[in-house]
Amino acid sequence: MSSSDHEPTTTAEDPPTPTTTAPVSEDGREHVPPSARIHENDSDQEITEKLKRQGVRVGAGTIAPAVFWPSLILIAAVALVAILAPDPTGEVLSTIQGWITTNLGWFYMLAIGVFIIVALAICFSKFGKIRLGKDDEKPEFGVLSWFAMLFAAGMGIGLVFYGVGEPLGYATTTPKPGWPGTETGADGVTSIIPGQEHAVAMLGMAQTFVHWGLHPWAVYAVIGLAVGYAIHRRGRPVSIRWALEPILGNRVKGWMGDVVDIVAIFGTIFGIATSLGLGVQQIGAGLTAMGIVEAPDQTLLVVLIIVITLLATLSVVSGIGRGIKWLSNINLSMAAILVISVLLLGPTLFLFQNLVQSVGVYLAEVMNMTFDVGAYTGEAGASWGASWTIFYWGWWVSWAPFVGVFIARISRGRTVRQFIGGVLLVPTLVGFLWFSIMGGTGLWRQLFSDDPIVPEGASEFGVEAALFDVLGDLPLGSVLSVIAILLVAIFFITSSDSGSLVVDMLASGGHPNPPIWSRVLFALLEGALAIGLLLAGGLGALQAASIATALPFSLILIAMCFAIVKALKKDQDAIDARERRLRYQQISDRLSEDFDDAFGEQVDHRIDYRISRTTGVFDRRRAGGTATQTAAPDSPPSPTPATEPDAARNRDQSRRLFRGRRKDGQ
Repeated sequence: MSSSDHEPTTTAEDPPTPTTTAPVSEDGREHVPPSARIHENDSDQEITEKLKRQGVRVGAGTIAPAVFWPSLILIAAVALVAILAPDPTGEVLSTIQGWITTNLGWFYMLAIGVFIIVALAICFSKFGKIRLGKDDEKPEFGVLSWFAMLFAAGMGIGLVFYGVGEPLGYATTTPKPGWPGTETGADGVTSIIPGQEHAVAMLGMAQTFVHWGLHPWAVYAVIGLAVGYAIHRRGRPVSIRWALEPILGNRVKGWMGDVVDIVAIFGTIFGIATSLGLGVQQIGAGLTAMGIVEAPDQTLLVVLIIVITLLATLSVVSGIGRGIKWLSNINLSMAAILVISVLLLGPTLFLFQNLVQSVGVYLAEVMNMTFDVGAYTGEAGASWGASWTIFYWGWWVSWAPFVGVFIARISRGRTVRQFIGGVLLVPTLVGFLWFSIMGGTGLWRQLFSDDPIVPEGASEFGVEAALFDVLGDLPLGSVLSVIAILLVAIFFITSSDSGSLVVDMLASGGHPNPPIWSRVLFALLEGALAIGLLLAGGLGALQAASIATALPFSLILIAMCFAIVKALKKDQDAIDARERRLRYQQISDRLSEDFDDAFGEQVDHRIDYRISRTTGVFDRRRAGGTATQTAAPDSPPSPTPATEPDAARNRDQSRRLFRGRRKDGQ
């Protein structure tokens, strides 16, 4: 990501001439003068000065003190308390998670549904033609390159961690309460009715598609579109607060904007820490499956977090170009090798059949699963939602600032319709393919082989170990297991590198090149927070932290829906007005040049039909001694043909009339 994303743009709202003070529009937003827009070749000092001209409060060390210090203190305090007092921290997180899932689970479910509706409505509306940049600007990246980067953003530790375990868990030990083919006992445990395993497995694949397909990417589409419009269309800094400028106006420069960026930083750090915690658990399970260690205890997991955090810090120090670029290429290549190997070495025919059938079940059940808040399944449904759907929605919302800024910056020059279509479609299809292959392989072994992964009657199994159980049963299983371990590690290094940069940009007021010491500091904080959450309760604490931190930012995302619709409507109104003026000008030019051809010869000696012109017997007047009165109806008028100079004069008057209207803008 380079500062080239901040070249000046021109919109229908921009003033025609540069001004030293930014004029204010009707909705309270300032027009960004060209002198305050960030250019590709600007130095760091020039960028800092331009940020200040836009109202950003940048202090010493190229940081925004009102955002940097509160974020740093809060995150450091949580990490320190979790490390020093893990048990009380775990209890607090568990209490918060229980209250949110019991009382606000419906809100999370409804919010995700609203994001899907808003994204699709904008995509297919007249706003879809608006471009994220100048009206005539071409996309910065080609279609294939852009799709590849969206694919990279969609991949992560989560896909590797849950790729096998999630569908397999739904089909064995953790079916959703209320599904056909299941029953929930008095103890609150849900089990599968004998003979219904296949039907439940199909529902499990559809539920996995819901968790990893259209729904999370609708969240990213909303925030990515709002941020992309602010930075590419309006020339604002890369900061979450500016996405709310259409509804907050100049208040985004004050404490309201500071709170928005602080909440975004807080959520991003917790989202990355959650991913790191899941990643090291899976690496530990892989080392155990390969016989390198006996069991992944807490000491091993802490050591793994420290090692991966240090590697991520080195990547941060090396710079964005040298770090993320080549790491992204490596993890994409390794992910492709892994999934293609499983497809070819596993039950290939079944995997293709599973993909097609699972998509069909997904399309049939997606509406029900989107709004299923567990109203009729009681405590069992609430507990299941806290462990799965509500946890995922919280995790996606926590990741929204990071992913949203990333996809916004790579989408310059795309239309709104192209942006939403690409963001929703490409990662969703990748997720469907990934889970159909990885999860389908696990299901085939469980349902159709003589060596099931989950023993019959088992009440639980290790989700993090399911991947290595599947890989170990394939030819070249040891090699594929090593690739999977490296893939998880590199995924986190890439996520930490990119996430630290986004966090630092927010803490620096939107500066595209924040200080390295700040990036290192936040990268280390991510590792410290992951250690604290693991000590405080492992996977449960990670899930609770994601759900809790996502709640305030979900409110910001809802506000973004209103903000981006308002901004697009105002922009579209300006475009429509400009097109109407252009059409009127074309008509005026046509009339002024060819009036006679369009309407015939102009009539200049007209009859006076005013009411006052009709006179009576007492209204007679004498002129020159002769009485004059209104001509009789049958008296033919005296023809007085218009002379050629008169006709020319009339055409000139017509032209002046139309030109005057054009100048007045009528």
